[in-house]
Amino acid sequence: MKTIGLLGGMSWESTASYYKAINEGIKQSLGGLHSAKICLYSVDFDEIEKLQHKGEWDKTAALLSDAARAVEAGGADFLLICTNTMHKVAEQIQATINIPILHIADATAETLLADGKTKVGLLGTRFTMEQDFYKGRLQDKFDIEVVVPTETQQELIHQVIYQELCLGQIKEQSRQQYLQIIDDLYAQGAQAVILGCTEIALLVSQQDTQVPLYDTTKIHAEAAISRTLS
Repeated sequence: MKTIGLLGGMSWESTASYYKAINEGIKQSLGGLHSAKICLYSVDFDEIEKLQHKGEWDKTAALLSDAARAVEAGGADFLLICTNTMHKVAEQIQATINIPILHIADATAETLLADGKTKVGLLGTRFTMEQDFYKGRLQDKFDIEVVVPTETQQELIHQVIYQELCLGQIKEQSRQQYLQIIDDLYAQGAQAVILGCTEIALLVSQQDTQVPLYDTTKIHAEAAISRTLS
């Protein structure tokens, strides 16, 4: 079994979901008392969040690269960045380590294509929905068309993530607002909707809607399980 490196804490709420999902998957695969070999570095998200909203992405890359090197030194065979947004600096982090990064967008795209989905809606932080580092990768590398919410909807989604979900707050009103946005994306021709922020699955799940949802936390964790057992 390979050792999985997790770069987490962004937020710790979703990192806990990663840890649980990976260990449950290993137990299901191997049985008995088996659990995953994991090297986890959890950063202080307050520091990262402030830099994100100042647009100081190079400083976030430097902080996360330091953490990634610590994970590598701890014996990890490959690395998961346990957040969609910070894949904006994935290439900068990769340049500082010798172990491969298992990219969350790649794992998600491969799952979508396996299911025949070629046009999808994308929910995430405003950074993920506005900028090209994530949706551009889906379009250019995998030929998946991406539809995003309106600017007003993006702002609502972003605020719920940072002001509620990252603080562990789950509100029914926010769930209903998210579900309406999901319906709107489906009405625009999206065959499925990516929950492209690792906290969103804390708020909405497949049982809440008939629109196919792709939980990136779950997909990323499953890809890690496959890699560690290969």
